[in-house]
Amino acid sequence: MRERPLGMFDSGFGGLTVARAVLDLLPHEELVYIGDTGRYPYGPRRLAEVRVFAHQITATLVERFGVKLVIVACNTASAAALEELQRDSPVPVLGVIEPGVRALVSATRNRRVGVIGTVGTIRSGAYQRAVHEADSEVALTSLACPGFVEFVERGETDSDQVHVLAERLLAPARTAAVDTLLLGCTHYPYLARTISDVLGREVVLVSSADETAFEVMHLLDELDLARPAYAPPPRPRFISSGDVVWFRELGSRLLGPELATAESIAWDVER
Repeated sequence: MRERPLGMFDSGFGGLTVARAVLDLLPHEELVYIGDTGRYPYGPRRLAEVRVFAHQITATLVERFGVKLVIVACNTASAAALEELQRDSPVPVLGVIEPGVRALVSATRNRRVGVIGTVGTIRSGAYQRAVHEADSEVALTSLACPGFVEFVERGETDSDQVHVLAERLLAPARTAAVDTLLLGCTHYPYLARTISDVLGREVVLVSSADETAFEVMHLLDELDLARPAYAPPPRPRFISSGDVVWFRELGSRLLGPELATAESIAWDVER
């Protein structure tokens, strides 16, 4: 089991922020990443539909690629299916919501915090519940940010258009005087500069990517699943269910040269 790879998936490119954090923190671990770009974005979809996708991809990572652990590097999929996946999967399954929330409530100074995410994630109430459980006295402003994912996946992370959109969508967070904002979508760290320009540099931006990577490290140690030193050098695999050329090109700009050898996958049943 210890020599098996880690599995990770996202609707597209956002989870690459988590992949980068895991590769940097755990360079001895092998990683298999599936970007479901053939069906992205997940945010506007019904959670029941996303739940089906999440189960399908998790099963593929376990059965086809033999992973020892699955990281759901997608907030919408975590909100839709994490509890079911943790219950049903034969290997441990981690999401990105709880690690990010712990960092959020630890970082705030004035007890006013915000979380931004896709429509599906915010509508699910997953972050609202997690924040309440972590610290019920924190005042939370939750904002859906439709359009952010599409800008990132077009490679437009600092255009005038995305800045105008951010000013409109983030206005309630400024009104609420939040001092800490959780980027509740793995795509959003690519927009961190724009978000910081809109909210002010004094607002702390929290990304769940690094926190999730530390969670993976601790769990591997706890379960004695860390890859042994004698194992062959790992080679990460990146796989796309959509246009693999686009996945390689944009993914390489967002993550690095590891995406140059990205592969393609086709689902047995098109949904």
